[in-house]
Amino acid sequence: MKTCRKLDGRRIVANRRLACYLRSMHVAFALFADAANLSQEGKLNILGVFDALQVGTLPALHPRATLVVHLKGSALDVGSHRVTLQWMSPSGNELWSSEGELGVATPPQGVIEMDFPLIAQLDLPLDQGGGYVMRVGLDGDTRAEVPLQVRAPGAPTAAAAPKWMS
Repeated sequence: MKTCRKLDGRRIVANRRLACYLRSMHVAFALFADAANLSQEGKLNILGVFDALQVGTLPALHPRATLVVHLKGSALDVGSHRVTLQWMSPSGNELWSSEGELGVATPPQGVIEMDFPLIAQLDLPLDQGGGYVMRVGLDGDTRAEVPLQVRAPGAPTAAAAPKWMS
């Protein structure tokens, strides 16, 4: 009987040959885009990826930005997971937050990894120039931070660097 620890160090898995190499649910990538959808074949289509905005005046509202989060998981992740989003200003203030549940069903026999694309159309309030961050949380832990640089005439800016937590 072989026992090993998952790569994230959270659970011990016994008697599963491939489980030694599996991680718990994680963010493969997260980004802002103009649009995204899933095709009939289940392919994720993303159009107009961006990480910066130029606005005429502040405060402003960027309408209908699309946040794309690509989660990956395995049979070890079956159950309910809490997904959270937090929109943070350059000064570190939370401008809004939202949460929801992601239910993971048992995959078919032989499936090792599952994809869970999350597509959210959002209105982004912008109160100042600088580096904004969308925090993506999973089960209470921040797993990714998606930066967005906002520039306005005469507004000072500071760059935000992406942080991958998973």
